[in-house]
Amino acid sequence: MAEAAAAAPGGPLLVPDEKDLRRRTSAKWRCHPTDVLPLWVAEADVPTPEPVARALREAIDRGDLGYPADHLGYARALDAFSRERWGVPVPEERTFPVGDVMQGVTELIGLLTPPDGTVVISPPLYPPIAELARHRGRRLVEAPLDPAGRMDPEALERAFRSAPGSVYVLCNPHNPTGTVPRPDELDTLAGLAERYGVRVVADEIHGPIVPPGARFTPWLSRPGAGRGFSVLSASKSWNLPGVKAALIVAGPEAERDLASLPEALGHAASHLGVLAHTVALRECGEWLDGFLAGVAANRRLLTRLVDLLLPGVEVLEAEGTYLAWLDCRQLWPGEPDPAARFLERGRVALSPGPEFGTGGEGRVRINLACSPALLAEAVRRMAAAVD
Repeated sequence: MAEAAAAAPGGPLLVPDEKDLRRRTSAKWRCHPTDVLPLWVAEADVPTPEPVARALREAIDRGDLGYPADHLGYARALDAFSRERWGVPVPEERTFPVGDVMQGVTELIGLLTPPDGTVVISPPLYPPIAELARHRGRRLVEAPLDPAGRMDPEALERAFRSAPGSVYVLCNPHNPTGTVPRPDELDTLAGLAERYGVRVVADEIHGPIVPPGARFTPWLSRPGAGRGFSVLSASKSWNLPGVKAALIVAGPEAERDLASLPEALGHAASHLGVLAHTVALRECGEWLDGFLAGVAANRRLLTRLVDLLLPGVEVLEAEGTYLAWLDCRQLWPGEPDPAARFLERGRVALSPGPEFGTGGEGRVRINLACSPALLAEAVRRMAAAVD
């Protein structure tokens, strides 16, 4: 196991010294006792890219801690990044700043549906999406993923037929499964949305976290997606959730809807966040490439270690995010929440599958954005919990 961990290359992925990590005061490292290995919330064990750290230090040194004045620099940086990585432009006139991706998704749900309207989701799904839709008073209709963790066209059509004029929240790449929708799957979605008058809002926060050999396809790049929206951020890709900023991007047929958002909402983005995210997109592509290489290596390492130490556990095949979705139903048949057992018996904190809704029972989500040594120790502890 130690040899496997040592063989996995890192890039800028990793702060391997657990003592240094435990000095952090963010949620990942402070929500559990110190004997627990935290591989749950989507924070990455990475150093801050130096250009980002320098920009933040310089802003603090000059007392530049006011309100953001102009989000267009962020939009232009995203446009340049998107053109280079995905071959897709992001017109700055169709962008709007928000505090984070979930705020953007929630505001769009409020904009596009009436107070008694419907939101369609495809569980298992990142829990805040359903939680915030309910908080807005919207009814939820489910179109569950298929067993491979991909969109199910028949389930989508049933849901859209039952709720015409609703909003569908697309998670691209998908959280928790890590699956990356193919162009043909997105085209099928676009056709169904058009047929039933459904507006698609895409959470694409993990879009940059797709390794070489795979490809992320932005929702708004597909024919028929023009009435939709995307919400993006540098937050996950460069580990910047503590400096909040995100951008709503409207399709060409949705620009008028975007203009109806209140101007005050644009002040929710942090000034430091806009600075940090802009620098990350403009100057930290090489850093990101190293991060992606480290995540890909850890995904391979996880599969090998699970095969070796946790027979019966299935790691869902995935390409995107730095998360992995594990099916543990053969370990403890009938146990809906194996994460609780791994925490109690193995002192490893994972995200409980049932929190992600339908299809989450008997499963856990594990965070791969850590050192290979820490990941290997986590799997060893999980195996000991089973024994």
